[in-house]
Amino acid sequence: TFNRYSSVRSMTGMTGAEAAQRLLNSQGIYDVTVRPVSGQLTDHYDPRAHVLRLSDATYASTSVAAVGVAAHECGHAMQDASEYVPLRLRGSMVPVVNIGAQLSWPMILIGVLIGGMGSPIVSLGILLFSLSVLFQLVTLPVEFNASARAVRLLDSTGILRGEEVGYTKQVLGAAALTYVAAAAGSILQLLRLIILFGGRRDD
Repeated sequence: TFNRYSSVRSMTGMTGAEAAQRLLNSQGIYDVTVRPVSGQLTDHYDPRAHVLRLSDATYASTSVAAVGVAAHECGHAMQDASEYVPLRLRGSMVPVVNIGAQLSWPMILIGVLIGGMGSPIVSLGILLFSLSVLFQLVTLPVEFNASARAVRLLDSTGILRGEEVGYTKQVLGAAALTYVAAAAGSILQLLRLIILFGGRRDD
């Protein structure tokens, strides 16, 4: 979807970077810097540094897709400025989730080798994995809200016009579905772990 609308030039001719700066200013956000970052679709907002980083395909592009993605990242900056609770919650979970992601599978494997399927170490590994699932569930409202803010502002500021707004909704909608798919995959994996190891305590 991004590739499709990357070939559609916005009527205003604004680049992703220009659109981002205008949107931030329209919301009274002047302490966020817009900078380029290498890579494809590596766009992100860094709340610690107050930097909005746009990828090569977004920063200097005048396409509808680029402007939409840039606006989405602005949505995160707006969430940060308004102290949006799910964003704050997600940020506070990052250190613990990173540890859990690194240790969950090793602990499950070690637990099976040492104590069998019903080992407490296995249960702890599953608990750590569940933190990653919780993180992805918290991410969903953060991403959907950022996209909603982006579409609303692009329309109200006139950065995108008419059918361009609909194109942007398609791009951001497709992006949001990747988070839904990731969350669904993690939930299924957690259920699989519980089924495999959760009922083995009587063995």
